Amino acid sequence: MRIRIDAVDLPGLTFPAPVDGKVPEYRNVHVAVQRRDRPAELLAPQPGDARSASWTLECTTSVSPAGIEVKGPYVQHRLGHRFIYLSWGTVDDAGVFTMFRRAKLMLDGIPADVLTAARDGLLVGRLGLTDAQGGPLCARVRPPHIIWTAEHAG
Repeated sequence: MRIRIDAVDLPGLTFPAPVDGKVPEYRNVHVAVQRRDRPAELLAPQPGDARSASWTLECTTSVSPAGIEVKGPYVQHRLGHRFIYLSWGTVDDAGVFTMFRRAKLMLDGIPADVLTAARDGLLVGRLGLTDAQGGPLCARVRPPHIIWTAEHAG
């Protein structure tokens, strides 16, 4: 199975400091998929002002008593929950990505019928990446903030 993440509504290249000043302003903001247990390994960083961003992940599936389990190099597994990290960071002049926040795309929020239909094809998650305050989306992301569909592999 492959998983494709299609993102729109990116928040921009600059994330202003909040009025309380507890965090700094972030410049040259990018977003990427983080590899499992390797936070420095990122798949296809995209600028925060891109019109859209898309990542395709190769995965495997297996059936367990809990249902269909998805595994792969970009699928995280913590405390019984599988998810995909979208890491937000700044990119400096040397091209170094420094993470400042992450979004967890929770795979346990995928409807069972969609996951079953995608098992031998393509699972697509569509979401917007700007939060309610106009910044980079973070925290746990579940439907309705992400829409999961099954498509034929092509």
